[in-house]
Amino acid sequence: MPAFRQGLSETGYIDGQNVVIESRAAEGQYDRLIGLAAELLERKVAVILATGGTEPAKVVKAATTAIPIVFVSAADPVRAGIVTSFNRPEGNVTGISLLGSVLDGKRLELLHEMVPGASPIGVLLNPKYPDFDLELHELQEAAKVIKRQIIVTRASTDTEIDAAFATITQQAAGSLLVAQDPFFGSRREGLVALAARFKLPAIYYQREYAEIGGLFSYGTNFSEGYRQAGVYVGKLLRGAKPGDLPILQPTKYEFVINLRTAKTLGLTVPSSILALADEVIE
Repeated sequence: MPAFRQGLSETGYIDGQNVVIESRAAEGQYDRLIGLAAELLERKVAVILATGGTEPAKVVKAATTAIPIVFVSAADPVRAGIVTSFNRPEGNVTGISLLGSVLDGKRLELLHEMVPGASPIGVLLNPKYPDFDLELHELQEAAKVIKRQIIVTRASTDTEIDAAFATITQQAAGSLLVAQDPFFGSRREGLVALAARFKLPAIYYQREYAEIGGLFSYGTNFSEGYRQAGVYVGKLLRGAKPGDLPILQPTKYEFVINLRTAKTLGLTVPSSILALADEVIE
């Protein structure tokens, strides 16, 4: 996490010099979180950084009320029950809310402009994601506005992802939207490869998808979120209280287009779409 380390260094902490970072990864398998949290508590860590959705934050919050916690999540932290307020979080938890789930409607509109026509748009959602209902509502409302049918598929395992792609192609979807979800993020390479195999123009929620061959992405800058998390961890190490650090929210969203992938798919990117792009990969 280079961006996290950058933020940490901005407060005077350098990994391996005056602070040690202990990392644990569940890799999208939420059932492993309790055990991983217990390991960190045994290590008597000073601060816990919980990333990868709301579940890690909820698990460590349930495990300790004494150790300060900084979360990074794209789901609504109030709706998810992590904190009760953005401005004055209570207890030992604060963090960075990337609020990406509310952008799914905008992503659907962009996909509609990129791949116009009457063909259905496939949508991949994780039913276990805390903001699943919000994502589904945003997409259904946006679909009404653009007057396009959406094929909603659900997946929380690798097998279900394969089945979802089979359903989407069988129902003749002309494009694909991959909704925000940490599990999907951990399967980024596989999702981009499947979209390429089935020749599906796809939009994603994170620039890293576009960087490895996804058609385009629209969402919050995760790297900046992790940098801010590093700053918050540094402040807590210096004695700040979590309740005095408000939940930070994004002020800018980034739109990245991979023109190489567009050419491979035989797509001409409309000038109106290119004009909106923050970055074009050629």
